[in-house]
Amino acid sequence: MVTSKDVWGYLEEVFDPEVPVLTVVDLGIVQKVNVDGSKVDIVITPTYSGCPAMQRIEDDIVEKLNEKEVFDVNIDLVLSPAWTTDWISDEGKRKLREYGIAPPEDEADKSVLFAEPTVVPCPKCASTDTKMISQFGSTACKAHYQCNTCLEPYDYFKCLK
Repeated sequence: MVTSKDVWGYLEEVFDPEVPVLTVVDLGIVQKVNVDGSKVDIVITPTYSGCPAMQRIEDDIVEKLNEKEVFDVNIDLVLSPAWTTDWISDEGKRKLREYGIAPPEDEADKSVLFAEPTVVPCPKCASTDTKMISQFGSTACKAHYQCNTCLEPYDYFKCLK
């Protein structure tokens, strides 16, 4: 019989299709796992309500659990409370940095409102002499930056609170 702990372990093997170094657990989108006999209920929250990857993530979760011979799987997508970058694990932030994406800073980016750019350290050399190139990066949840020290371009996972 599968346990909740088993399911959480299996979810550590399900990767985000947009940032393939992060698992759905690293990303913090898995809110709850409930096991009742052979039935598994999983509650997930999208990083934002229009996230195009959510159907792929749901399918990948079901596929992974089926691989582990868990066949009675129900996934509920909830929008409230809204996902926040605070839910990304420390391990997830470390993985982002190693992958070349700057993890979210502690404060939400309000530079658009106050004309003070967010200081986003370069994930390659850790320099804080960086600049935003575009508010939108490879996906809507990222901005595009460049390091003025090593000249590397990189994505920044926007802080959402």
